[in-house]
Amino acid sequence: MIPLRDSTERRGIPFFAWSLVIGNVVVFVHQHFLLDARTEQVAFVASFAAVPAEITAALTGQGPFVEGLLPVVTSMFLHAGFLHLIGNMWFLWIFGDNVEGALGHFRFLLFYLGTGVFATTVHFLTEPGSQIPLVGASGAIAGVMGAYLVQFPTSRVTVLLPLVIIWTTVQLPAFVMLLYWLTIQVVNGMAGASGGGGVAWWAHVGGFVAGAALGRLLDRRQRRGGLTARARWRRY
Repeated sequence: MIPLRDSTERRGIPFFAWSLVIGNVVVFVHQHFLLDARTEQVAFVASFAAVPAEITAALTGQGPFVEGLLPVVTSMFLHAGFLHLIGNMWFLWIFGDNVEGALGHFRFLLFYLGTGVFATTVHFLTEPGSQIPLVGASGAIAGVMGAYLVQFPTSRVTVLLPLVIIWTTVQLPAFVMLLYWLTIQVVNGMAGASGGGGVAWWAHVGGFVAGAALGRLLDRRQRRGGLTARARWRRY
């Protein structure tokens, strides 16, 4: 189920959402095309990817603190391959503009980075001794999807849907599409499908839950102030 577009009107220019897409593409080009040798690419990933075992070492005083924890942030801008990058950036493109419009520009950036850090923390807690590098913006983008769920649950999302041997498009309420996506992450996580260097399913779940919780918290605070979503957009 691939989202193609949503019906929620964009308010203003989603400066940070688009900047994050561009930033991830630039890092990807540098990582995969501008570094000459395979050894340089490996060294680049080793320096900026989040490795749970190194985080454990940093927190227990058995390894360098900054070098162990800084990749929790920098790993969000690395991707394992072209499809990994395209998939993440497409979801950010579809859902990020409206969430940025609802939260405001700088709060959206902090929200994105914060949910990404939380997602990595959840993955770290599930595999604290793992030596497998964690790369990708999926956790932060899952946070954006969680916020979209609570901010725009009834928005119509047009999705590309596989039906046996053919593909078709259907319109679904956002909450149906997003909860289906979350269910897939939970089922795969419980099945232990992340083993062997695959997808960090629990990072996705953690990011989504954090995004939904923060989105709900911000929504309640703004409702107390008597502001509707449209009024909030006009303020930024």
